[in-house]
Amino acid sequence: MSTIHHPSDVIDPVLYSTLREYAADAELIGRLHDEQLHIIYQQKWFNLFVPQQYGGLGLSLPEALRIEEALAWTDGSVGWTVTLCSGANWFVGFLAPSAAASLYGNRKVCLAGSGKPSGIAQVTDSGYLVNGQWNYATGALHATAYTTNCLIQKNGEQLLDANGHPLYKSFWFYPSEVTIHKNWHTIGMIATSSTGFSIKDVHVPFERSFVLEPGKAVLPDPVFHFPFLQFAEVTLAVNFAGMAARFLDLTQDIFEERQKHPNTRQEVAPPFESMLRQAQRLLRDARKRFYQAVDQSWQSMVSSQSVSDELLQAMSTTSRALAAISREQVDGLYPYCGMAAADPSTPINRVWRDLHTASQHALLNYPLE
Repeated sequence: MSTIHHPSDVIDPVLYSTLREYAADAELIGRLHDEQLHIIYQQKWFNLFVPQQYGGLGLSLPEALRIEEALAWTDGSVGWTVTLCSGANWFVGFLAPSAAASLYGNRKVCLAGSGKPSGIAQVTDSGYLVNGQWNYATGALHATAYTTNCLIQKNGEQLLDANGHPLYKSFWFYPSEVTIHKNWHTIGMIATSSTGFSIKDVHVPFERSFVLEPGKAVLPDPVFHFPFLQFAEVTLAVNFAGMAARFLDLTQDIFEERQKHPNTRQEVAPPFESMLRQAQRLLRDARKRFYQAVDQSWQSMVSSQSVSDELLQAMSTTSRALAAISREQVDGLYPYCGMAAADPSTPINRVWRDLHTASQHALLNYPLE
């Protein structure tokens, strides 16, 4: 798995061409186009980590990351939606078997949700009474179930965990139990339909709660035994890399086209070409370090069923570096791409908007030291 290919090598050209064909229409309707979703369902991309026994692909983490990066290179909204929804579908490893069988029997299964503990779950004799509101649930408009994090209370008092911190758990809900709020108004990632939703006085049994910790996984597959933090970091990081790679590809197209029709105002000077080559090299090197860290951690998990703190830290460090380098290289080249880069109808502008919207996600929003 150590070879670092261009993202275009990972997905069938017919598929990524079709996905791109509908990208502009997807922005207009504010969600993934039905033709895009058809491909995603057909390829089982929402089920990258779901075991084959539940109809998924059951991929390793390194394999899935390369697909997510390639999809982000294909189209930012497609890559981000697949990443977030397949990440939520990863929860299959922590659900009660009866719940997993119920949810994942649908080939279009797509869990959407929020990690923010902005709900309250009151303990009752038979389960929990849940109320709350959550923002930014990617894929909300085509989700088959919704997940939340809730603070746990009993008799109106906040419960604490073993370390004295406020106790919270994760829950899942049927579409009929949630109210969608179409409040996703951003410059990019428009087709991810990352709207908010709320829940009011919904009672769920104890089996609808779960805890996202490696020791709480109910399935044996190695992917379910990574800490959720590093799992989330690496899956988001490849989206930055994929979008940055696409931006650099489009920048190269612009520079090459100018060279065919040079004039005093648009001639691509050697420094510009040098900037592009340097950006490509920096991104390639960051991707190489990132995948080396991921592959080493995966090999450790498979061979010894554990990952050292040192390897986990390497995953976190290279994820944040990859995200930062991706942003920096795009922003360094943007001013030299001409008015096409500022036109919202162009692919290069869409990539720029998607990347800068994704960059607002707090998990990897750190500058390089």
